[in-house]
Amino acid sequence: MDGDLKHLDRPGGPETTDARPGAAAAGTPKAVGIAWALLGLNTLGSAGAKTVIPLPRSLIQMATMGALVVAFALALALNLRLRIRPSAFVFLLTLLLVPSLISSVQPDVGLGALFRCGRLALFVSTLWLLSRWWDGSLTFVRYHIRMYFAVLVLVAVGLVVAPGTAMPEYYGERLVGALWPLTPPQIGQYAAVVIGLTVLLLLGRRTTGAGAAMLIVPSFVLLAMTHTRTATLGLLIGLALAIGSLILTSAAARRFFAWAVLCAAVAAVVFSSALRAWFLRGQSQENFANLTGRAKVWDALLSAPRTTGEKVFGTGLGDKSFDGLPIDNSWLAVYDEQGLIGVTIVAAMIIVIGGVALLRPPSLPRACAIFLISYCALSSYTEVGLGDASAYLLHLALAASLLAVPAAGTPPAAAAEIPRRRIPRWARR
Repeated sequence: MDGDLKHLDRPGGPETTDARPGAAAAGTPKAVGIAWALLGLNTLGSAGAKTVIPLPRSLIQMATMGALVVAFALALALNLRLRIRPSAFVFLLTLLLVPSLISSVQPDVGLGALFRCGRLALFVSTLWLLSRWWDGSLTFVRYHIRMYFAVLVLVAVGLVVAPGTAMPEYYGERLVGALWPLTPPQIGQYAAVVIGLTVLLLLGRRTTGAGAAMLIVPSFVLLAMTHTRTATLGLLIGLALAIGSLILTSAAARRFFAWAVLCAAVAAVVFSSALRAWFLRGQSQENFANLTGRAKVWDALLSAPRTTGEKVFGTGLGDKSFDGLPIDNSWLAVYDEQGLIGVTIVAAMIIVIGGVALLRPPSLPRACAIFLISYCALSSYTEVGLGDASAYLLHLALAASLLAVPAAGTPPAAAAEIPRRRIPRWARR
């Protein structure tokens, strides 16, 4: 796997003239990547499918929370002077702690809510410490891809070792984690993010075609086996918006976009019945219309009686469920747990980071940020995670790192990522 991932550090094609492909990230210690990976481990969760070897939930929680504590300690050791990079996204995320804490200190809420508040506070603090190395380069993109591809490798190993456990009937024979309790939506999310970011690196000539294929092909197979519609649509729409932002400045993006549209049109005609069957997953039209029962939970949540304090501040951080059923909507989960103030802050996070991305000049880091922001925004309709420490917040933190402006006196790292045109020999004389 390490041999495949090394291709991410290789600029490909004759248009790349930077003699030091890792120059933009030369000042980033390798331990920063370890801290980022530990944050990712913390967001994997402790509840999901049945594994080959039953893992006690308490043991998994110890591993994930231990990873967060180690990530914070490592980030603090690397940044003892507490140098941070101003970030509107992390600032708003810090403000989200206010309604979370106010709603979680109520006597009838329980200690679990306070524990989740502490986890969110530690998560945000680690992001502040790591923001020192946010310079608009693709360094954290490579960390992100390697981290989640490693998770996908673990899923693939579980599929080979125990195919029956990895494709259980109680999940409709959709792919789950057989070695670590991962649900189909989680695996689909990780695969979609790996595919999208790798495609953009390939278009920006920051990796080779062979190296990209070694990541994209297995990730796409796993995504198809999860039958996750949200991740698939998020990948397609996110890539369309990201590549669209590069069309005016990149010939490779124009070619890829044209071929993608042509292939999509052919597939829609030739494989229409197969695609429709995959998309419906054997569900009836009625079940599909109410979003696999989600709409009933949403209606019950919105119609439930609430006090003024619960409407404003929420009912405290919980397990993102209502009456024992998953909410499966980030906005309603935030409303339920952090109230209208939480919804306002989360909406401000998306609007601010999205607005900054639109105001930046075209570049590969900007395209990666647009992909991540659009993917998270679309997934928020049927997935939770925008109001608590989760992979979605980590995706948005990566987008914030890509949109960060280098410190004064530092060469813009993003500029080093933009391919330059090859200078003809006659012009060099």
